Amino acid sequence: MPQATMRHLVGRTRTRHANRQLGVLLAFVAGAVNAGGFLAIRRYTSHMTGVLSGIADDLALGHVALALAGLLLVCVFISGAMTTALLTNWARHRRLNSEYALSLLLEAALLLVFGLLGTYLARHTTLLVPATVALLCFIMGLQNAVVTKISHAEIRTTHMTGVITDLGIELGKLIYWNRSSDPASDTYVRANHDKLQVLGSILGGFTAGGVVGALAFKHLSYAATIPISLLLASLALVPVLDDLRVAIRSRRR
Repeated sequence: MPQATMRHLVGRTRTRHANRQLGVLLAFVAGAVNAGGFLAIRRYTSHMTGVLSGIADDLALGHVALALAGLLLVCVFISGAMTTALLTNWARHRRLNSEYALSLLLEAALLLVFGLLGTYLARHTTLLVPATVALLCFIMGLQNAVVTKISHAEIRTTHMTGVITDLGIELGKLIYWNRSSDPASDTYVRANHDKLQVLGSILGGFTAGGVVGALAFKHLSYAATIPISLLLASLALVPVLDDLRVAIRSRRR
């Protein structure tokens, strides 16, 4: 991938087109990690709605230990989002090009470690399952916060409930039969075709990532996360290296 393209996707200077391209790419990553993670531990880690519902069920049934485990996952997801906020604001105050790339580089590193050590940890399932769930929840919180900050909460990539809801609303507008043929009328209903395209792309990216992630895990096991890690690292490294060059030049002066 050309360096100019990587700067366009992950650099500090943002455009709406770049936000959408990055959103689709990260939706693909989220779908792959979520599907592969399910095959590994039989649990989805990208959406907190199910986790919170599970906490409520466990409390009602008196399963306090399971409820506390669910609460821990929520805290880990929040910690991932907090980490992105800390890294982004730290880089922003220093006017670094890697303002958004740092979180993606951290995500790449965590996925790489998981992919390299997963086969070993698989021999110790009592350790693997809770560690994997916590790690993937942290990664999903980390990633979702990146895209949220970049797009000013316009795009989400790790869970599709809101995306599908918004898509349904726009499709409802699209098929609505307007009695008035005057588009300037206050009651005229029109779909936002631009938003439809974005939502459809995000949903398609997540779905494609899920299929690819499930197939990759089936054949490669935990090593399936290594190509995803390398993809994220390749995106993030260019802005990080740009900052390093600037820092080296300033020290030589």
